[in-house]
Amino acid sequence: MAEVETTRDGAVLMITLNRPEVLNAFNRALHDALAAALKDARDAEVRAVVITGAGRGFCAGQDLSEFAGAPDIGATLRATYHPNVLAIRALEKPVIASVNGACAGAGLSLAAACDIRIAADTAAFVPGFVGIGLVPDSGGTYFIHRLLGAPRAFEWMTSNRKLTAAEAYAWGLVSEVVEADVLAARAAELAGAYAAAPTRAIGMTKRLFDHADNATLEEQLELEAQLQEVATQTADFGEGVAAFREKRPPRFTGS
Repeated sequence: MAEVETTRDGAVLMITLNRPEVLNAFNRALHDALAAALKDARDAEVRAVVITGAGRGFCAGQDLSEFAGAPDIGATLRATYHPNVLAIRALEKPVIASVNGACAGAGLSLAAACDIRIAADTAAFVPGFVGIGLVPDSGGTYFIHRLLGAPRAFEWMTSNRKLTAAEAYAWGLVSEVVEADVLAARAAELAGAYAAAPTRAIGMTKRLFDHADNATLEEQLELEAQLQEVATQTADFGEGVAAFREKRPPRFTGS
């Protein structure tokens, strides 16, 4: 059984973590398979990506049976989690986390690294790390700090409190909660809408928001100007203007 399954529906790539017997906990094979799937996601014909989990869980974090035996934990993180988190952020297209169940530890970091998070009403979010005497990793402190703000992020990550899907929505950790039996359909619908949008503009917007966290106003204004110049040269800009003038829906191609 493959540790990650990928399926294509038009311009949408669905990536499913596939170790359901351990709530899709990460081991080296899962990392390698996810890396391959994220490489496939770079294909220009893929215009939106969904990451979800098989079975009852999204991702329970690290498989401790493998992690505990690693001789150098720092080197393990650098060789496994870090490249996949960076690959998600490097994709100049939207990545949607469809959180179908338990989301804990490094699985929480993975969801937070995505651009959009939607959740089943049965999903639960658990920091995990402090419960076994560890610090958040895999980008958890970076992304959760930005999603929730420093005070709330610190309180949550150090308390190890489980959040329900409804609480995660109230906090802004996820943007939408739906009934569990319609989550897959809703994720596909959302991804399809993004796949029909101007992909390059969305990708550059993603880059701008990532840059904004540590930029001065002058630096951000300059990058906006540079990327707007690129955007005005795309086919989708031409189509968007033509559609506006002709009072019709635009037909974007992602080019």
